[in-house]
Amino acid sequence: MVASLARRAPVVITLLLLAGAVVVVATGVLPWPDFTALVERVAPVLAFVIAITIVAELASDAGVFTALAERIAGWGRGRIWALWLLVIALAVVSTAFLSLDTTAVLVTPVVVVLALHVGVSPIPFALATVWLANTASLFLPVSNLTNLLAARFFEGGPVQFLGVVWAPALVGVVVSVVILSVVYRSRLVGRYLTPERTPIRDRGLLVYSAVVVVLLLPMLVSGLEVAWVAGVAAVLLLGAFLVRRREAIAVSLVPWQALGIAFGLFVLVEAAHAHGLEDLLASVSGSGDDPLSLLHLAAVAAVSANGINNLPAYLVLEPQAGSQLRLVALLIGVNLGPLVTPWASLATLLWHQRLTALGVTISWPRFMGLGLIAVVIIVPLATLALAFTA
Repeated sequence: MVASLARRAPVVITLLLLAGAVVVVATGVLPWPDFTALVERVAPVLAFVIAITIVAELASDAGVFTALAERIAGWGRGRIWALWLLVIALAVVSTAFLSLDTTAVLVTPVVVVLALHVGVSPIPFALATVWLANTASLFLPVSNLTNLLAARFFEGGPVQFLGVVWAPALVGVVVSVVILSVVYRSRLVGRYLTPERTPIRDRGLLVYSAVVVVLLLPMLVSGLEVAWVAGVAAVLLLGAFLVRRREAIAVSLVPWQALGIAFGLFVLVEAAHAHGLEDLLASVSGSGDDPLSLLHLAAVAAVSANGINNLPAYLVLEPQAGSQLRLVALLIGVNLGPLVTPWASLATLLWHQRLTALGVTISWPRFMGLGLIAVVIIVPLATLALAFTA
């Protein structure tokens, strides 16, 4: 009974958010001009989410991620610490270029199954995946939905974005890895046996999908509209699957639940803005670009993300940014901070669903305690890195 309720909870939450969005628009709580302006702003963001999810799901079905994980196991040459570093690299690259939700949904099962297959504890690898899904999501606009929303303030595109965020982004990744490496040091020593390779169902489709993904990565940082770039990649893969594996194409490729949650939150937060929420937030988020002011905003953002989820936290605090520096401090809080509560980011919820399906149990008190320690260290260090390098 409890497990059934847990499975249905995300669906219920999605429907409630969408119902609330319909009510505030239909009743005029959110004026129609404000609603249409919101739709114009978020439509490209949601289109990117659809396209990149289709790319990731089809690439996974073709065996791209499994082949990469098994190749990584070979590169580790039987040393657990080497496998650890390679898995970290995979999680960082996946998050930076394909978004944190892709890492949570697709890299998590690959990494956990790989750890179980070679006979090592999956817990450090599972935690590294979800931590880096959040803390490595600051590098590029495509890495996180919050970044895509903030990208309009960076006229120079991904290059300018990276030029401002590189230092706190590196801090987020490095400190996360150091903390987990110290905590789980006893499980990261020793050796493992390299597993047998998984049989390839369709080598041609695997190679084609891998080429599409490899070409997609640099295009996402080329300055072109990311929704169009990901859309072209999705069309290329859909065309190949129509020919070689039509049964893999289904409406479930579209992340309806994530879209529903995101859109519902967009509308409800915009409605709150239209009725005075901004004045309340102005009184608690501070102002100024000095290090203490940036720390203040990042801390408020991190607390908000763990309290109400990082997406609405960004939306309600964005008007309080006022400068690129403060905007990045806000992103530090909502991207690197959601490591404590299970609902702090959608990626964490998706990650836990995958772990449950794989039979891996996580202690939530330990997860939250370790996450709290990490946030207290990571967010201030990343914010100071921003203050002294921007």
